[in-house]
Amino acid sequence: MARKYFGTDGIRGKVGEFPITPDFVLKLGWAAGRVLADQGEGKVIIGKDTRISGYMFESALEAGLSAAGIDVVLTGPMPTPAIAYLTRTFNGQAGIVISASHNPFYDNGIKFFAGDGNKLSDEVELKIEALLDSDIDVVPSEKLGKVSRLDDAAGRYIEYCKASTAPQLDLRGMKIVVDAGHGATYQVGPAVFRELGADVVVMGVKPDGVNINEDAGSTKPEGMADMVLETGADLGIAFDGDGDRVIMVDDKGTIIDGDQLLYIIAMDRKNRGGLQGGVVGTLMTNLGMENALKEADVPFARANVGDRYVNEMLLANGWQLGGESSGHIICRDVSTTGDGIVSALQVLKAVQNAGKSMSELVAAISLYPQTMINVRVQHKRDTSTIPCIVNAVRQAELEMAGKGRVLLRASGTEPVIRVMVEGEDGTEVQSQAEKLATIVEHEMA
Repeated sequence: MARKYFGTDGIRGKVGEFPITPDFVLKLGWAAGRVLADQGEGKVIIGKDTRISGYMFESALEAGLSAAGIDVVLTGPMPTPAIAYLTRTFNGQAGIVISASHNPFYDNGIKFFAGDGNKLSDEVELKIEALLDSDIDVVPSEKLGKVSRLDDAAGRYIEYCKASTAPQLDLRGMKIVVDAGHGATYQVGPAVFRELGADVVVMGVKPDGVNINEDAGSTKPEGMADMVLETGADLGIAFDGDGDRVIMVDDKGTIIDGDQLLYIIAMDRKNRGGLQGGVVGTLMTNLGMENALKEADVPFARANVGDRYVNEMLLANGWQLGGESSGHIICRDVSTTGDGIVSALQVLKAVQNAGKSMSELVAAISLYPQTMINVRVQHKRDTSTIPCIVNAVRQAELEMAGKGRVLLRASGTEPVIRVMVEGEDGTEVQSQAEKLATIVEHEMA
């Protein structure tokens, strides 16, 4: 049975447009509560990022869950991985995050975690969807869910992050730029690195409800790169709106993407004998990353794009480390989901273990030139069913003569077709990407 509402990362869309409306989210909270109530008594932990619509959807979820007889614990603005962690440690039946991650403020979404901190199973999502067309029936008043607030959520998560490396990192003597993107890490992110001893220069820590991800954070790290050079910092760390992704900048002001960060972590673990199995990437992972791991005799596998699929492959293979070029990195021995702060600490640990700068560590991996163009479309369709696009892709690959590849894929969270071209010749890669993007835009207008 196909899922009607749930995508690869919960339910997401533009605020005010179905299904991201107060009435639907109220019904979603009730439906989720009904499914959870059938599994026994418990509570649901709810967190959110800093976008203004979070207040509205928090209230809607709270009402729906209460109507189904489920107790609710509110954390306020907290990173997505913090909710996964708190759900586990508080024995919650589920965790819910109100966030649209790296999207603009006018989008929002609802993500679910199971009680063990992993994403909800397909079976549970389908059970929730099956109730969404039903009328809400409210439990008797004496059985309504109660609502409380977890006042020390930030402190608990900060301590968890600090303890995620063993032994605990000592960052005294390091100057680090931290860009929270005006998102969910605006308080806990700088606090973690300060409490570990670093001299922290902050950016993107003044959320106003509408500036989340705006010219800041992991999707716009250029400003952070400038700040690293301006302040003479050792490196920079940027998070996305909900804190599950990280992009870094080295001491020379060079932006370091998720593939390179994943490589640094993998090689540190291999050198210390702590790499269990291999590394999982995605269809978008740079060929240079794959080649560098092969040279180091580290097994590598590609999953479909999305942390859900990376996680599934890690579990299937019995491996611990995987991620995406966007900076979504999963260290399953530490966390059940992608965690920007934890991943950054893993990189800093690798830097300290190697006794080298980040720029020296990154020099060991040569990425292929890669261009990705997001083509906004009215209706997402399977590009492999459109002859003109199929022929254009085939022609581009012929012209690159086996020294490049093309990947077209629909975003799971936006009305966008991502056109990615990768190859040895950067000029040709850019040209091919632009030609393909134009054809996709014309054919899918």
